Amino acid sequence: MAKTSPASDLPSAARYDQPGHPPATITEFQGVRFLHLGTSWVQGAMRLSKPDAIELEYVQMMMMWLLFQERPRHVVQLGLGSAALTKFCYHRLPDARVTAVELNPNVIAICRAHFGLPANDARLDVRQMNALDFVLDPANHGTVDILQVDLYDEDARGPVLDTPEFYQGCHACLRDGGVMITNVFGDYANYDKNLLAMEQVFDAVVWLPEVHDANIVVLAFKQSPSLDFSVLYERATAIKTRMNLPAKSWVNGLKSWMLDQQ
Repeated sequence: MAKTSPASDLPSAARYDQPGHPPATITEFQGVRFLHLGTSWVQGAMRLSKPDAIELEYVQMMMMWLLFQERPRHVVQLGLGSAALTKFCYHRLPDARVTAVELNPNVIAICRAHFGLPANDARLDVRQMNALDFVLDPANHGTVDILQVDLYDEDARGPVLDTPEFYQGCHACLRDGGVMITNVFGDYANYDKNLLAMEQVFDAVVWLPEVHDANIVVLAFKQSPSLDFSVLYERATAIKTRMNLPAKSWVNGLKSWMLDQQ
């Protein structure tokens, strides 16, 4: 979730407020539609002229796993947001199944009505359920190549699921060679807490420098990968050409991370 709201002073253009869950609302500003959960915090965005592109920088970075896996069979999104990642994976990875898990039915409804989320079909499965239940279900273990995690509530103070139990469930869901990518935002104590919990579970954990809205994107590998930067830069060029994502900056960020760790 991007956590700043240039559109916070605009009236909601739509409101979905099924009881028992935060209401989902939208605002629009300079050609961009923003998703809110009843507060000014931005939970996702879509440029109206490019509805299937990824608008927010940190959400683009959530596709960084493409540097390590070119053709996943099953991509799972925990936390739907404005459906940017779910739509992108569904449209741009035609050989992959895409599953999205979202607890709030208001979010699913507003994404279908105002953010271009397609209906479920043989490749797309959007489920209303708790992400913790999903990752702890043995039926899902060993079935996922890429796990994208962006779980925030209306207060946006930190991930709503951040325990070792949750990350152990995420690890269990991944096939060999699988990658989890997650966004960590909130109070600074959340960064260390989440990174420590991931490092207790995953073989390798790396993260990129904080982007302008204070989100930190973290890669967690079931098995530690080989970081050959010449190969990664070649892959980044291909990703830029094929998907128009700023992948070279991701490799630069990974290189900076490695230098910082030495």
